[in-house]
Amino acid sequence: MFNAIALGALTAAGIPAFLDKEEGLLIAHPTDVPQDQATTGHHVTVASLPYGGGYWATAWECAGKSDFIEVATVFKAEDLALCVQAVAEWFTTPRPTAGAVLLAALAKWGITAHSDDIGMSYAIPVDQTTPAADARNRPHLSVGDRSPSIEHVPAAHTGWTMFLHDENGEPIGEPLYISGKGGPVDCDTDSATIAELIADMVTYPI
Repeated sequence: MFNAIALGALTAAGIPAFLDKEEGLLIAHPTDVPQDQATTGHHVTVASLPYGGGYWATAWECAGKSDFIEVATVFKAEDLALCVQAVAEWFTTPRPTAGAVLLAALAKWGITAHSDDIGMSYAIPVDQTTPAADARNRPHLSVGDRSPSIEHVPAAHTGWTMFLHDENGEPIGEPLYISGKGGPVDCDTDSATIAELIADMVTYPI
């Protein structure tokens, strides 16, 4: 039943997918890749979580005959519609990310954020004239996702968390902002909300 419903949802969204009967899961692939070559390149498996816990979409790359490398968890939650959306976003070129949504929200306030180059979090200097190289060594706000990642697709966003850091880069106290409870959170709304809070803090620092 799970496979039929999920396969129908993926197909309705225009995502090529098929059932791998041997593995008991669905394999989704780019539209320009034929089904018989789906696992020879980048693809996403969609499986059911135990005890009716939802859907688990995982991205893979082929690393040789019958050998695959796990690239990332694309989605892991109960909502099938969001799972399908996450898979669709994953195959979009260029791929949208929650981090890009946040940066766009911050840009509306004229705020610059600096990534950590490993896709984990952003640093927003309280003094926006701070050079990028010193962003994490001066008073700043750090923003990350519960995942933890800033490169997940927007449909898989689970909520931003923000900490204030002192002049040595050390976190101070409890989070100043935290959203969600571990499940998916609307990325646009969450990003707009935290961006407005950051704008207030950068303009009127604590």
